[in-house]
Amino acid sequence: SGLGAQIDFIVITAKIIFLIECKNLVGNIEIDSNGAFIRTIFYGHTKQKEGIYSPITQSQRHYEVLKEARIETSNWLKGISIKYNFSSFYKPLVVLANPKTIVNDRYAKKEIKQQVIRADQLVATIKDMVAHSKELPSSKKEMIAMLLAGGQGSRLGVLTSKVAKPAVAFGGKYRIIDFPLSNCINSGVDTVGVLTQYQPLRLNTHIGIGIPWDLDRNIGGVTVLPPYEKSTNSEWYTGTANAIYQNLEYMESYNPEYVLILSGDHIYKMDYEVMLDFHKANNAEVTIAVMPVPMEEASRFGIMIADENHRITEFEEKPEHPRSNLASMGIYIFNWKLLRKMLLADMKNQDSNHDFGKDIIPTMLNDGRKLYAYKFKGYWKDVGTIDSLWEANMDLINNKNELDLNDDSWKIYTEDTTVLPQYVGPTAEIERAFINQGCVINGKVKNSVLFTGARVGEGAQIIDSVLMPGVEVEEGAVVTRALVADGVKIGKNAVVGSADSEHIELVSKRVKGDE
Repeated sequence: SGLGAQIDFIVITAKIIFLIECKNLVGNIEIDSNGAFIRTIFYGHTKQKEGIYSPITQSQRHYEVLKEARIETSNWLKGISIKYNFSSFYKPLVVLANPKTIVNDRYAKKEIKQQVIRADQLVATIKDMVAHSKELPSSKKEMIAMLLAGGQGSRLGVLTSKVAKPAVAFGGKYRIIDFPLSNCINSGVDTVGVLTQYQPLRLNTHIGIGIPWDLDRNIGGVTVLPPYEKSTNSEWYTGTANAIYQNLEYMESYNPEYVLILSGDHIYKMDYEVMLDFHKANNAEVTIAVMPVPMEEASRFGIMIADENHRITEFEEKPEHPRSNLASMGIYIFNWKLLRKMLLADMKNQDSNHDFGKDIIPTMLNDGRKLYAYKFKGYWKDVGTIDSLWEANMDLINNKNELDLNDDSWKIYTEDTTVLPQYVGPTAEIERAFINQGCVINGKVKNSVLFTGARVGEGAQIIDSVLMPGVEVEEGAVVTRALVADGVKIGKNAVVGSADSEHIELVSKRVKGDE
């Protein structure tokens, strides 16, 4: 017949609606998520040929409603539209191209009924295509991640005066948040909400649309979620649970089975899929990742006691006198429906701190909920202090380093800066060091980590130290057991730090040297 038609299909709840536009006729075919035929509706002509044919009553208005719904749904799916040309399959519907078949007379019902039967035959072909298609857009996700990245990190001093703690540089070229984001994509979690608050500019710029982590997805991907003004009120995130609560609508749009809640300020590599398998195997309602810490540091963490089956029996948030050293890593898997219920109830409690460690977890234990401890055995570091951040960087140059950034099976991804390769001059001496691109080395570097663009002058010595991006150490200067902040300049023959100091020296301002 030469009739061509284009079908766009989009997912709306449990139905797939095929929007049909054949020349000047518009309608739709509906099938359910299993491909079973529901019904066919034809709205009539989009144009009326004056004096010849009478369109179906209000067909133009119906068409506009359909068109509007289509635009709204496409926006909801972030513009995704999968298109197929079924011109060869439309021959049974050729009669619809003839406006005489849809006129307001006694033959109309008979003709339309015939076409609905023929449309049902067409659906059989479409059903087969749907059954074998891997391209169907769906917003349903088994597990999504909510990454808490709004912390100030005040113990890091000047390093977090202008950036949030998760945006602090680490390991020569990375930022702390690269680790949980890379863990997500490596674990098959492709939908991540990043909750930002304090000094978000650097963090937002770094994340962008998620390209380095393959999270630039049309359905899912990474979404930055700052606090926002609502019609009834406006408030900052007042606790970890409150931050998640304020983004219920985001989570509801994916209707997941499970929600993974992460902290954005730890250095580690973890397969969240293995943790999810543990959660399912124990029929848990909440699973908390834990690991043993030195007893003298236990009071910094949420501490729990678990039985021989890993079920949590007691939990204390940062206890003054801990009775266990099993510490929460700030990584939770919740059953989504229960999490939603708990958050709604917690927000109604005026005495609550709206915090997972202080309120949500203790309440669930008191209610007899099934909470399990997932014991993590890999590398994990809370880099909340200058000393711990320095230690984590130093771990990278250890031959027995558990973090192993060279592991091709579990890569850590980041935004790649466009700078020149490193340059090692003829007077340079290098012994066990991480030296990133853009560095210029003319002096001695021993047991140190140098970030992008660091410069070491002739005769200068960098020993057991970390130089953040853009640091310049001039001729003859000596830097020992120090962490030098971004862009700081250390003058000629200046001396910074000491080999026998108890703590790492943070150098945050220019150090003058010889003129």
